[in-house]
Amino acid sequence: MSLFMGIDIGSITSKGVIVRENQVAAYSMLPSGINYRVTAEKVQEQLIASPGIDPQEIRAVTATGSGGSQVRFADYQASSIVCSARGIVSIFPAVRTVIDIGGQSSQIISVDDTGQVIDFVVSEICAAGSARFLQVIARVLQVDLQDVGPLSLKSSNPVTFTTGCAVFGETEAISRIAEGVPAEDILAGVHKSIADKIQSMARGINLKPDYALSGGGALDTGLVKRVTDTMGISLLLPPRPQFVTALGAALVAREKWSS
Repeated sequence: MSLFMGIDIGSITSKGVIVRENQVAAYSMLPSGINYRVTAEKVQEQLIASPGIDPQEIRAVTATGSGGSQVRFADYQASSIVCSARGIVSIFPAVRTVIDIGGQSSQIISVDDTGQVIDFVVSEICAAGSARFLQVIARVLQVDLQDVGPLSLKSSNPVTFTTGCAVFGETEAISRIAEGVPAEDILAGVHKSIADKIQSMARGINLKPDYALSGGGALDTGLVKRVTDTMGISLLLPPRPQFVTALGAALVAREKWSS
């Protein structure tokens, strides 16, 4: 039985997936740390150690993400845009637009029915359009990331961030805390900032339904609701949104190996 591996080395977390035929056989996720090469090897080790995985059956590996070039055992390299497209269409065949909110950037991708990329737009690295902004503010507020979404949904008066940079956004958040602004209003303001950025990005691409949300940002219920309300669309959510790109990388490995 042939197995194919996808490794997604992101700026914050690194993910790995092994697929067998059309099913995911193993998952792995670790903090990326400062040595992407070592992290990739650890992700590989965890995947291979998963129940039912025979390393001799792994035919090919594709690496992607900001640290994908550091995956020395990879047979192929692919962009995260291509991998996100392949991954989401394998889960939701009717999707034609995917919004991926990652730790370093966000991207909107237009795809066809085979998962091929038609068009895409990516946020600036320092913009308040990625999960990085949310992580920075959550740290300032001393709120666990898993609690951010539910807490923000309690907001009645979201603050407005005037900066498009996560670094300066941290300074703004500290100022709001000093003014006595509740944490839920600050977090809801971050969600609004990210959603507004994504909406602005969407003006440069032809959006078509169905729509899906992937990346770690899709785990944040408050952010999902804000993006949905701001853009006026219904979003499909994959069961493991943070693994979509790694899944796509594994599928790319299978495609390349079979061609």
